[in-house]
Amino acid sequence: MVIDSLANAQKYAALHPLFAKAFEYIRTTDLASLETGKFEIDGDNLKGSVSYKTGMTTEESIAKFECHNKHIDIQVCISGHETIGWKPRETCTQQRGEYNEEKDVVFYNDTPDMYFALGAGQFGIFYPEDVHAPMIGNDNIKKLVIKVKI
Repeated sequence: MVIDSLANAQKYAALHPLFAKAFEYIRTTDLASLETGKFEIDGDNLKGSVSYKTGMTTEESIAKFECHNKHIDIQVCISGHETIGWKPRETCTQQRGEYNEEKDVVFYNDTPDMYFALGAGQFGIFYPEDVHAPMIGNDNIKKLVIKVKI
């Protein structure tokens, strides 16, 4: 997992062959004007989604404690304040249901080991080994998630 501000995003371009393109999209796009919904950035390699809604309670978010097998998430807080729960997948012991191949998601009944906050202009990178519970907060949160194909 990586947590940083968009001002430092270029430092992470070398971590994956598609990160440079993802961060270029973020850098050259007026994030505040993005409409909610899903869209392609680079075919199946990079897909984006924008949400704008009131944050969830910790309990609501933990109910969707998730990770992915085929994608890395770059989650950007566009506006508001978001808290995210995190735990390493290797220490999770309570998988809930089977892996959903179509949606590339698996859920856990475990609880996060730690929480951290993102404000406007900050991002997190979540690899398949990062189980995360996003969108915790009381504010309206506008967020961009870029799914990076592994």
